[in-house]
Amino acid sequence: MPSPRNLATRQKPVVAGLLLAAGGGRRLGGRPKALLEHHGRPLVEHAVRTLREGGCDPVHVVLGAAADRVREEAELSGCMVRDNPEWEEGMGSSLRVGLASLGSADAALVLLVDQPGIGAEAVARVRAAYRSRSSLAAAAFGGRRGHPVLFGADRWADVSATATGDRGARAYLKAHADAITLVECGDVAEEYDIDTPDDLRHLR
Repeated sequence: MPSPRNLATRQKPVVAGLLLAAGGGRRLGGRPKALLEHHGRPLVEHAVRTLREGGCDPVHVVLGAAADRVREEAELSGCMVRDNPEWEEGMGSSLRVGLASLGSADAALVLLVDQPGIGAEAVARVRAAYRSRSSLAAAAFGGRRGHPVLFGADRWADVSATATGDRGARAYLKAHADAITLVECGDVAEEYDIDTPDDLRHLR
């Protein structure tokens, strides 16, 4: 019979970090978002560190545009890295690839590589909203839903079935709005995206 300590360890939920980092930066002149420089290192490294410091383990990373370059230039040791050959179809395809890679994790906390204003504190808050494998939670900014988003494992199949184009999980989240636990993060994070040349001012 397992000891209480071993039982508690085994029952601790596994909340995996899922970083979507496949974007090609079309409006940035084709500069892959994962390789944009932030504090002297590729943006993808910053996002991986944010997930880890926010308590996510393991961390899975989905690459697409310039995937070989990202693997060469970014330090992603310890991450489960997956390539999305259909990344040009949009975020939905990367979300499907990422969820399919997570195995027996209890939940996925999804972060986008182009939101460096989302830090570890916001990740930790959303992660703490996990209650069961049917959990559904998201960061909120002034009461409005944003990222990161947490999906309990029991929801992955349905999320994947509706993740098409560049909308990611938007359709699923809209259909299940009443089930979402919103976690206010506006006091510790900023939700801007790095989409256009003007947005590059947010990088340092």
